[in-house]
Amino acid sequence: MSITKKIDKGFLGSVLALAILGIFIFTSASLGVLARNEAKFLSVATNQFFLGFLLGFVALYTTSRIPYRFWKKYSLVIFLFTLLLTALVFVPGIGINFQGSKRWVDLGFVNFQPSELLKVGYIIYLAALFSKFKEKIGTFSFGLAPFLLTTLPVAVIILLEPDTDTFFMMFLSGMTMYFVAGAKWRHIGILAFIGLIGIITIVMLRPYVLGRIMTFIDPSKDTLGASYQIRQSLTAIGSGGFMGKGFGQSTQKFGALPEPIGDSIFAVASEEFGFIGSTSIIMLFLFFTIKGLRIAIKSEDVFARLLTVGIIMLIISGSFINIAAMLGIIPLSGTPLLFISHGGTALFLVLAQTGIILNISRKSAR
Repeated sequence: MSITKKIDKGFLGSVLALAILGIFIFTSASLGVLARNEAKFLSVATNQFFLGFLLGFVALYTTSRIPYRFWKKYSLVIFLFTLLLTALVFVPGIGINFQGSKRWVDLGFVNFQPSELLKVGYIIYLAALFSKFKEKIGTFSFGLAPFLLTTLPVAVIILLEPDTDTFFMMFLSGMTMYFVAGAKWRHIGILAFIGLIGIITIVMLRPYVLGRIMTFIDPSKDTLGASYQIRQSLTAIGSGGFMGKGFGQSTQKFGALPEPIGDSIFAVASEEFGFIGSTSIIMLFLFFTIKGLRIAIKSEDVFARLLTVGIIMLIISGSFINIAAMLGIIPLSGTPLLFISHGGTALFLVLAQTGIILNISRKSAR
């Protein structure tokens, strides 16, 4: 039977649109890399197109065919495996230290960021945990305590890398799942308080985080340093006007804009497609979110519902954090724009996760 006969075609359409749009925007943004370093361009292009796009859709098709209860059955194994795999970043000879951060591992035949896998493992395990204790989720012993105990080792590993942005997205997604599972408001308040204390502690211990906040408050300070990226981003977005300069016509990507294929790619898209194009990107992400949450609402299986909510939150929180940062609405972060920014592993895993939601939609369709 065709893959499209029982799945949610609207959700599949939004995934296809985001992925194809992402390839076009990435292709244009990567011209800035080509102008400076042809060898690097070939490397990032191969990674994005082959690993991310082509193999990503193979992964989407595969996970859409795997019964979603498979992930529940092996949730603990998946979580522990991804947790231990991520801990390898601290092992000499395997972990890669890049600009003071240990976020990558070298397995000889491939380098990748294991925290991307841990995000998925964490969400799967929380969905299984909360669905198991669904009748007692409002209690401390079967709700808040298991959530904190699951999150603690994740926090230790991710924050020691350090990768504050990734942990923030994971914690936000986990809290949302906990709320949907039926958590008491008192416990949500406790988590919010813990999160606030955590943010304050991180700001005090890590000067670069404080620098981001100060730059956000006053972008006119240190215009050639901490404020440089946001100023160049706003310049690119503003120069796009209403209709944009046209595909491939961005000038900021040729040196002025830091990370044009990374976390600044939305600025490149805004410069080339203008207000109309950038608004369309945001609306497409919103449509993706609405269709995903509708699948969650329709599902009668608690695990399926929570897993869908977790995956959608994980994807959309990172994407909107990126967009908001480029628009100067929140402090800058290193969060990529999923489906669009460079990162073959990230794109591969995002498409694989959407395949899980498509499988869930087979069972929830009415």
